[in-house]
Amino acid sequence: MKNVTDYAGQKILVLGLGKSGVNAARLLNRLGAKVTINDLKKPADEQLVGELSSLGIQVVTGSHPLDLLEGCTLLVKNPGIPYSNPLVKRALALNLAVITEPELAYEVSEAPMIGVTGTNGKTTTTTLISLMLKALPKFQKVYKAGNIGIPVSLIAQKASNDDVIVTELSSFQLNGVTRLHPHIAVLTNIYEAHTDFHGTHERYIQAKMNITKNQTADDYFVVNWDNHEARKASANSQATIVPFSPADTIEQGAYLRQGKLYFQGEMIIAADEIKIPGEHNVENALAALTVAKLLGQSNEHIAAVLRTFSGVKHRTQYLTTYKERIFYNDSKATNIEATEKALEGFTQPVILLAGGLDRHLSFEPLIPALKKHVKAVLVFGETAEQFAQTAKKAGVKEIIHTKDAVTAVPLAYEKSAPGDVILLSPACASWDQWPTFEVRGDKYIEAVAKLTKATEE
Repeated sequence: MKNVTDYAGQKILVLGLGKSGVNAARLLNRLGAKVTINDLKKPADEQLVGELSSLGIQVVTGSHPLDLLEGCTLLVKNPGIPYSNPLVKRALALNLAVITEPELAYEVSEAPMIGVTGTNGKTTTTTLISLMLKALPKFQKVYKAGNIGIPVSLIAQKASNDDVIVTELSSFQLNGVTRLHPHIAVLTNIYEAHTDFHGTHERYIQAKMNITKNQTADDYFVVNWDNHEARKASANSQATIVPFSPADTIEQGAYLRQGKLYFQGEMIIAADEIKIPGEHNVENALAALTVAKLLGQSNEHIAAVLRTFSGVKHRTQYLTTYKERIFYNDSKATNIEATEKALEGFTQPVILLAGGLDRHLSFEPLIPALKKHVKAVLVFGETAEQFAQTAKKAGVKEIIHTKDAVTAVPLAYEKSAPGDVILLSPACASWDQWPTFEVRGDKYIEAVAKLTKATEE
């Protein structure tokens, strides 16, 4: 960890008692700051509060007192806390810097960072890059962190300059970037998402583009050249652009051509050798291998990773085949495009489990994929009726309303036939019923396990 003295003696407020907030508070305390951590909710973990208090960190919960900002020089907020929060609004009115935990981690990290963002594919691409970079002599250790579930500030404290941190960065995390400067940044794609948080699509794009805000011509910005929004936005980057194209529209960078993945004219692997299904995973593979090749990894190692990697939990995750029904968990599909890509990855008939938080977006773009791939839909959550109407327009014959992703499992099995895929791919965030998409996915996995065990007995 770098010897950073900027925060010594400063009064700093950390907003949010989640993983990123707790680790940011601990790091700032280690750097000599006078830290207060605040959360609107009463803490469920009293032991954690005791541990923080024993370090000298003040913990204030149950409300957002504005006087917590008195004398503060910085606010570090949980990425998911909106800018309409009264403490955030007050901090901005006082001209205080408002940052998120990855920004703080970058300042102390000795290890170089690779940043990955995009509407879809971030987690898979981040994981693939980390696997591809292993065994590369220039790095002693390869870490993955960030929005993937591991606070990057935790990793930054132990990573050395002989290591590398592959960091998944959400638009929420990128919104307050000041110094964050990855040597290689990746933009997988940009679609309509999170306008409820950012206010407009343009602000969402601006947040995403903060990943390249501090890059120079000596850095690399890896961009999906076939995604119109990403390609257009990349014109504002000062970095060296390295494109990738799943539609064979370029001659430089990485591309898919006649069923094979290439980088700068070198064939790496045939697309049908990639273990995880779907055209979207070809995109993820192209993005990841571009980073690996820029850092000098061999074609053989890259290909070996793509042949063996079975997918990220909650992202088109294969669960089991039971009585010739194939179960997949795609709970991380929290937007329409993600579900569309998941459906396009299957040739078998699909029984789709979908629905969730209502962000007041139309499901009409899903109609072609529903028509082509889906034989039955089970709908739940705030968008259940809207999704059902869209499925009806698509000509889906079986449309069933149910409580949630758990109750949908036995109903989906009843409607299935040998050879069918049963797929949870909600096209919506989970927050109307579950605290996170991970919890939703875990509950679905448990329901599938319960179903297969019960029917075996």
